[in-house]
Amino acid sequence: MNTPIIAPSILAADFSRLGAEIAAVPDADWIHVDIMDGHFVPNLSFGHDITAAVNRVTDKPLDVHLMIENPERWVDNYIDAGADCVIFHVEATDDHVRLAEHIRSRGVRAGFSLRPGTPIEDYLADLEHFDEVLVMSVEPGFGGQSFMPDQLAKVRTLRKAIDERGLEIIIEIDGGIGESTIGLAADAGVDAFVAGSAVYGKADPNDAVLKLRELAER
Repeated sequence: MNTPIIAPSILAADFSRLGAEIAAVPDADWIHVDIMDGHFVPNLSFGHDITAAVNRVTDKPLDVHLMIENPERWVDNYIDAGADCVIFHVEATDDHVRLAEHIRSRGVRAGFSLRPGTPIEDYLADLEHFDEVLVMSVEPGFGGQSFMPDQLAKVRTLRKAIDERGLEIIIEIDGGIGESTIGLAADAGVDAFVAGSAVYGKADPNDAVLKLRELAER
């Protein structure tokens, strides 16, 4: 695999000092921004204004995960706010390919995510329209949940399909990723790893980033 991508989730950061929290992970590859609307998932986080504020304090790519209803209505707000990749849930849209094409037309990478109970096989035929697939290894909506190892079967299915077709698509995983689970995900074929409490729950968040990358590389 290529060098593992570590993407700290600011959902686990201290919102009262968000700029400092982002500055505390200089060795992170991406910053993962979780957007929740209280409808698609039973929790609220923040919106495009905070996303734009994050973009102003970092040069790192913003990996924006929309856990929201009607993503078609809002994607342009997040692109304008500085998203480098916009990930939406296939369960929240009637036309995931059309939405991906729109995102790409704005010069931004397009990704899709799916709940643990949604089969990946239904979307393999459309992989060419995407740059990233985010596999949720917890139910979306709250941080700090336990890793669901059965979701690695989706990763293996994706890895096989992507490699057989020679596609350049990043497989990302989010949920319960830490020192005890990142190796399992890497072995299954994950390229990018979202880590919340495993980074921001540590005394030295940047050291945690380096440790996670080392474990994934093994």
